[in-house]
Amino acid sequence: MAAPSGRSGRCAWAALVPAALLCLAARTAAEPGTAPGTDPSTAEFDVRPGGEVHSFSRSLGDYGCTFTYSAQGGTNEQWQMNVGVSEDSGLFSCSVWRPQGKSYLFFTQFKAEVKGAKIEYAMAYSQAAVGAQSDIPLKQEEFEITETTVSHREGKFRFELSKLVIVAKTPRDEL
Repeated sequence: MAAPSGRSGRCAWAALVPAALLCLAARTAAEPGTAPGTDPSTAEFDVRPGGEVHSFSRSLGDYGCTFTYSAQGGTNEQWQMNVGVSEDSGLFSCSVWRPQGKSYLFFTQFKAEVKGAKIEYAMAYSQAAVGAQSDIPLKQEEFEITETTVSHREGKFRFELSKLVIVAKTPRDEL
């Protein structure tokens, strides 16, 4: 399942995913070393305008996330990427966002790709929550979700991006 369909399904996921990601981060932070190489990792990087394609990647154990984009206008913006693995290693999460909330760059393209897991849920936002402001999701027609990627939809994307959230299911070894 790539993303829930229908308005009620989307609302359920919208409420569930932030709580799950918070639990994932809190559990891993509370019990460091429970699984070697799976402590959550946050890294800062610059999103650079100029129309060239740039990528930023992070990995955690067997899982990875790569954010590829092209942007125009303004100057460099400081962004962050966070990757984490659940305590039971069943879920891998990747979040990419601008901590200041809204990006003033015009994104001509974007793609986030996960390795080692299949996307269970993903959402893209034109504005990230900051202070009293809430996340503002992109319209469903502006982006597409496959088993391993979330990307802009050519001709439909309105050039605004401030946050991407991905939760992917990791393969399970059955006994």
